[in-house]
Amino acid sequence: MKTIGLAADHAGFEIKEFIRGLLDAKGIDYKDFGTFTPESFDYPDAAHPLANAIEKGEVYPGIAVCGSGNGIAITLNKHQGIRAALCWTAEIARLARAHNDANVLVLPGRFISEEEAKKALEVFLSTTFEGGRHQRRIDKIPVKDLGK
Repeated sequence: MKTIGLAADHAGFEIKEFIRGLLDAKGIDYKDFGTFTPESFDYPDAAHPLANAIEKGEVYPGIAVCGSGNGIAITLNKHQGIRAALCWTAEIARLARAHNDANVLVLPGRFISEEEAKKALEVFLSTTFEGGRHQRRIDKIPVKDLGK
C-alpha cells in the first residue's frame, strides 16, 4: 500500500485525527494535508493538495473529511483523476471501491460516529475494484476535449 493522503477542514478535524490514530496503530504511512487544528479552515485548501498528490502518484488512496462531506467531495471531484465518494456506512464504502474505483473516501465528520468511520475506512482500504462492466463506466467519467 502506498502512503495514504489525509485532508480535512475544521469540521472534519476530529474524525481525521481519529483516523490518524488508527493508521498509526496499524503502522500505515500517511501524509496529512491539514487542517492541523480545530480552528476555522477552508476545505479546498486541503482538498486540492490531496487531489494533486493522488494524481501525481505520491499518495493513494485519499481520506477526506468535512462537516457534511459534500464540500470537500465536490472540490476533490473537480480534478480529472479523482473519484471521491461520500460514504457514511461500510457498505457504501465497499461499493465505492468495488464498483466506482473510488480513490478518495470522503466522510461526513458531523454525521458519522468514530465506530462507523473506522468500519468504512477498513472496508475501503481492503476492497478492490471489480473491473469488468464497471471499468466501462469509469472510462466514461473524465471530461473529454477540455478547453474546446
